[in-house]
Amino acid sequence: MDRSAEILGYLDTSGIPYTLHRHEPKWTIDDCLNTPGLDPDKATVPKNIFLTNRQQTAFHLLLLAPWRPFRTAVFSKLMGVSRLSFAPEDKLPGLLGLDRGAVSPLALMFDGDRQVTLAADEALLSYERLWFHPGINTQSVEMATSDFLARFLPGIGRSLTRVTFPEV
Repeated sequence: MDRSAEILGYLDTSGIPYTLHRHEPKWTIDDCLNTPGLDPDKATVPKNIFLTNRQQTAFHLLLLAPWRPFRTAVFSKLMGVSRLSFAPEDKLPGLLGLDRGAVSPLALMFDGDRQVTLAADEALLSYERLWFHPGINTQSVEMATSDFLARFLPGIGRSLTRVTFPEV
C-alpha cells in the first residue's frame, strides 16, 4: 500500500519544505542509516516502534534515536501505562494505512480516529533534520526537525509526548 503521493501532496500543499530521497527498499534501521545522502552529523532516521496494550485497544508509535536500546518495560513506565508489546503488523493498514517496513509518523495523517499516540525520545529531537518514509520504504523524506514539530504535527492536529530514555 503506497500512500506516498498523499503524504507528499500534503507536505507540498502545506508548504512544508522537504527533500525526497529515492533508494532501494529499506527494511531495518541499519539499512536506513546507510542511505546515500544522510549526513549523520546533522540528520538521523528514527527507529519507528509500533506498540499496543494487551487488549489491543491503545496504540503507540515511538520515535527512538537509532542507537538507543529499546525495552518495552522502560517505555511503558515513561508513558505511565501497563506493559506494552509490539503491535501486530496486521493493525498497520487499518490504523496508519501502511504496510510493514514503511512505518512512519507522517502516516498519522491517516489516523482520523486518533487511535495512535505519538512519543519521541528527546535525544532524537536534538538532531537538526529527521528522515522518514513517506508511506513506502523506497523513499525517504528529509525535513527539519523544527518543521516536523511545529508545522507538520500541528497541521494534522497531532501532538507529541516527549520522553527521555535512560542512558545505558
